[in-house]
Amino acid sequence: MPPPASSAPAPAPWDVIVVGAGPAGATAARVAAESGSRTLLLERAVIPRYKTCGGGLIGASLAALPPGLPLKVYDTAGRFTFALNGGRERTLACSSPTVALVYRSELDAALTEAAADAGAEVHDGTAVTSLEERDGVVTVWTNRGDVFRARSVVGADGSASRVSRYVGVECAQVDLALEAEVPVDERTADRWRGRVLMEWGPLPGSFGWVFPKGDVCTAGVVAARGNPEALRAYKDDFLERHGLAGPRPLHDTGHLTRCRRPDSPLARGRVLVAGDAAALVDHWSREGISYALRSGDLAGRAAARIADASEVEASAAADRYARQVDGVLGAEMRASDSLMRLFSRNPGLVHTALTRVPAMWRRLDAYVAGRDSVAGIMTSPLGRTALALGDRIPLGRPRTPQREAAASRSSR
Repeated sequence: MPPPASSAPAPAPWDVIVVGAGPAGATAARVAAESGSRTLLLERAVIPRYKTCGGGLIGASLAALPPGLPLKVYDTAGRFTFALNGGRERTLACSSPTVALVYRSELDAALTEAAADAGAEVHDGTAVTSLEERDGVVTVWTNRGDVFRARSVVGADGSASRVSRYVGVECAQVDLALEAEVPVDERTADRWRGRVLMEWGPLPGSFGWVFPKGDVCTAGVVAARGNPEALRAYKDDFLERHGLAGPRPLHDTGHLTRCRRPDSPLARGRVLVAGDAAALVDHWSREGISYALRSGDLAGRAAARIADASEVEASAAADRYARQVDGVLGAEMRASDSLMRLFSRNPGLVHTALTRVPAMWRRLDAYVAGRDSVAGIMTSPLGRTALALGDRIPLGRPRTPQREAAASRSSR
């Protein structure tokens, strides 16, 4: 329940309040402010703040950044190494190196500064504790005792979003990611420079990654939530095998990623959700920054329209926002869900397709560069063939080194 209302006269409502200053929230605040809306951006942490994230910007993310954003890129991936649980490693070159490797703390700070430059007022160190809509105005309470009112609210406060709970977002897939940022010596940095690793792991739907950032490598593993001990064991083994277990990590953290159900709401009245708060994440790669930036742009535009709208018009604008998100990002998520089901059933088939079928690697390379989409890949003849083949092949498991040895002994 919200706190009791103060007897003091309430200040005039903001046009738009955005909750959360990550890529989705900072983008929504900037776009709303650029549209002429009086905009308030609330962030629970003090900016800049650490955020667990691989920090890889694919082509779709780069295209969605505001022009001229001052952001330091620590490396650019020109090669991808794919592996199947420590074996069958193969490195492929990108036709146009695109993936920019950055730190999320710096990305979020730059996007928040861009929102402030556009006219948004930023209050960091301010967590939203509750919200309520009545008579066309949304009231927001914070941990600092503030009471703000707005004609529209965008929730972009991460995967543990309070606004998401208010809207009623429901998830089809919840995963746990464990990640470490490891300082590396010059020799190790040279070995990883310009190259990222994607390794399909021993748990269903799992993979590990290494993203180089100069004298630091960001490395981690992800799998379905529910078996944290097995995931920690995979992480320890993964870091050990790739020479990243020795140095003391700068950060060693975990977080949940959530993928929405296709029918999950994206709005409730004058309150919208975007990015992780809307559970907009790729089912297979768990990439969420491009979804956050694109949904934040759409949410900022929709919130600006809702702020000036009657109740009927506001409802129509919220419905339009939901249709726009579902038409583009929802289609991507449905395609990635199909890929995830194929991958979980037989990661070896996906690995072989990517590393031994040049046309499939070209499609993935085009997706990474922003020239293609997951939906485009999965509806292509190659994608449809892979899905059909995956339905016919018996359920497979990654071949661990132990299983490889056992298979070798049994064939003698």
